[in-house]
Amino acid sequence: MKELLIIGFVWPEPDSTAAGTRMLQLIELFKKNNFNITFACAAAKTKNSFKLENIGVSSKDIELNNSSFNEFIKSLKPNIVIFDRYLTEEQFGWRVSEECPNTIKILDTEDLHFLRKSRELSLKNNNSTNNLFNEVTKREIASIYRCDLTLIISKYEMKILTKAFSIKKSILIYLPFLLNTINPEKNKTYPSFKERKHFISIGNFKHEPNWNAVLHLKNNIWPLIREQLPKAQLHIYGAYCTEKVLQLHKESEGFIIKGRAENLKETFINARVCLAPIRFGAGLKGKLINSMEYGTPNVTTNSGVEGMKGKLPWNGFISNNNEDFAQKAVSLYTNENYFEQFQQNGINIINKRFSKIKFEKKLINRIILIEKSLKLHRDQNFIGSMLLHHTLKSTKYMSKWIEEKNKN
Repeated sequence: MKELLIIGFVWPEPDSTAAGTRMLQLIELFKKNNFNITFACAAAKTKNSFKLENIGVSSKDIELNNSSFNEFIKSLKPNIVIFDRYLTEEQFGWRVSEECPNTIKILDTEDLHFLRKSRELSLKNNNSTNNLFNEVTKREIASIYRCDLTLIISKYEMKILTKAFSIKKSILIYLPFLLNTINPEKNKTYPSFKERKHFISIGNFKHEPNWNAVLHLKNNIWPLIREQLPKAQLHIYGAYCTEKVLQLHKESEGFIIKGRAENLKETFINARVCLAPIRFGAGLKGKLINSMEYGTPNVTTNSGVEGMKGKLPWNGFISNNNEDFAQKAVSLYTNENYFEQFQQNGINIINKRFSKIKFEKKLINRIILIEKSLKLHRDQNFIGSMLLHHTLKSTKYMSKWIEEKNKN
């Protein structure tokens, strides 16, 4: 049986983040292909961390800037290492290359961090300046080059990497959310339009785009909706609900902070409309996938739908203007005629664009191809070998310096 080591940035929390859900999808994929899986992480576990032992995955606590990792990976001898986000590749990639030079290195970006950062900077600076070439860009793209293969969750992000940065497709693979297909009759088992009530918005509050969207709702959009629907409520859900979030709770305004959604399915199927006024971000939005899975139409932005629908009709409305966004939310909330059609649109998007059967096979086949000709694959990625050469000098000795410093 082949060995897979996943080095996590954090321990997976599928009930808290889309990244946690994505990680479990990858684990399921490799388990089906007979890999023995170890998940290692330098972060502390939380009460919400998924119990990996329940699905037959071994856990390993590791330390940053500590040569104990070298001994661990030398003993494990993994066939493949997956780095969860570029930050873990920066920390541990050189150690993997040093101890296990023939191990295939795969980077799971989750989403392009530099793209999210550039959009955040543009929003904060209130301008349309292209901030794409920031420090995070250099670090993340260097990480992509140092790996044998990088998983890209969005077709839009594939286009940026191949067009704007001329990265060869041979070291990239499009791998979106890996979902089961949905029976078109599924929505009939959920509450009807008349049985549902209230709006919802959901997202981990630690994630800056989510927190920004909540503030945007509170200050700029919800008051406009409330003017037309004075009895409606907006229920805000999300993990890591801090005091600054709780301070937004205003029952008199129908703006209700609910905190963690203990049952995601029940939360969605009992709401009539999901609001996601995402103003910056990257990758695919887990909340919008959930709205499609559970038959809850949504109103979102261009940033929200990016890389998700292709040319298919959306399961709700798309708007980037506050007044128009609010009006579309009211229309969706009050017009039953939209409801079933938008529900069906969501099922079509999931079945046609995110069916895991199609993408799982492509990934495994690509890995087999790389495995058969690893030296040739790496020779054709000269920039990667050059960056790895210098990384083994700079990152390695910086890490060793920190390790020695920590001993004092």
